[in-house]
Amino acid sequence: MSVKKIYLIRHGQTDFNVAGIVQGSGVDSRLNEAGHRQAARFFAAYKHLPFDKVYTSTLQRTHQSVQGFLDLGLPHEQHAGLNEISWGAREGTRITAEEDEEYYRVLRQWHQGQTTARLPGGESPDEVAARQRPFIDLMAARPEEENILVCMHGRAMRVLLCQLLNYPLSHMDAFEHRNLCLYKVHYTGTLFSVRSFLDVQHLQEPA
Repeated sequence: MSVKKIYLIRHGQTDFNVAGIVQGSGVDSRLNEAGHRQAARFFAAYKHLPFDKVYTSTLQRTHQSVQGFLDLGLPHEQHAGLNEISWGAREGTRITAEEDEEYYRVLRQWHQGQTTARLPGGESPDEVAARQRPFIDLMAARPEEENILVCMHGRAMRVLLCQLLNYPLSHMDAFEHRNLCLYKVHYTGTLFSVRSFLDVQHLQEPA
């Protein structure tokens, strides 16, 4: 097969991002003005590419982030497997080190390899990885889709990249993210490799 090129982006900015409020899979927030501007700049930079399919999570902030491509009439599929991790009872709350030691304790557990740990009512990285695997299998089984655009969420993106590259989930924080950042991944049919890491060039202010 020819090399499959995967353009993997995080959704644009929301007011929750600005306020430091946890969204997760249970908060279906919308892009704010800055987020729409980020989406427009990404579209301007990549609208020339012949994408065969656009994949998103089921949450509207990912749909809004790729709306320019959807308006071109490109085929679109949404998959719950791409949804953000569930943060359970912490969703919709502002998290700071002073206010919520539990949140940071769970993050430390993940870093230490305890990836079955979760916040009350939430998901563990292992559970997110499990629901992502059917999407990975689906993506790999479609060689006719040579160029695809995938829009998802920060923590879920870290989990997905670990899976594609065969990294332990304890290493997921090595994959930094920002709103509307791009990871470009190639798939040869047997191997995934990252060709562009945390690319935000498209977000620069026009000269």
